[in-house]
Amino acid sequence: MTMILYGAPLSPFVRKVLAFAAEKGIELDLVPVGMGDPNPDFAACSPFRKMPGFRDGDFAISDSTAIVTYLEAKQPDPVMIPADAADRARTIWFDEFADTIVTTAGGKIFFNRVVAPKFMGKPGDEEAAKQGEAEMVPIYDYLEGIIPASGYLVGNQLTLADIAVASPFVNVAHCGIVPDPTAYPKLTAYLAAIHARPGFATWIPRERKMLGLG
Repeated sequence: MTMILYGAPLSPFVRKVLAFAAEKGIELDLVPVGMGDPNPDFAACSPFRKMPGFRDGDFAISDSTAIVTYLEAKQPDPVMIPADAADRARTIWFDEFADTIVTTAGGKIFFNRVVAPKFMGKPGDEEAAKQGEAEMVPIYDYLEGIIPASGYLVGNQLTLADIAVASPFVNVAHCGIVPDPTAYPKLTAYLAAIHARPGFATWIPRERKMLGLG
């Protein structure tokens, strides 16, 4: 039975799950829903109707981190959440950093310049978007300073840390906001490499087309 994911790929949390599953070779059936969608099957997975929702047979749950944790246990190879105590802790920290700090800053840009005008038919708050841009700068600075020579945030291979951190940067890029490659060469190269992986490369062009970005 195919696992079902409820959500929209424009959500950084849904995109995180899609990219993670792709790296695992897990097929997910994406059922499009929006926040607060009345779809009863979505509500059964996500009681507060927040994306993403997930179902695998009789098992249902929501929240991107809970979902990828389940996928890791179901399909341990390749390892995306390391077993080593320090590496696991760092992976979970980066996941939290992405879901809260990066997504919060980037969300102010994406919501006010894309979601509000394109999907809600109302003007966004440009001051809030500019605040989001300002909040991205220390994030750029931090990542530029800690990205290892390996090109991966934890250890010498791709982990959930990379998937989680790279996902909200897609939303910001949809708004035409990217790190200055001259000021942030390591971060620019890092994001390009992670976004080129199949789990991202499959969806990013579709998202851009959906947004009329070509």
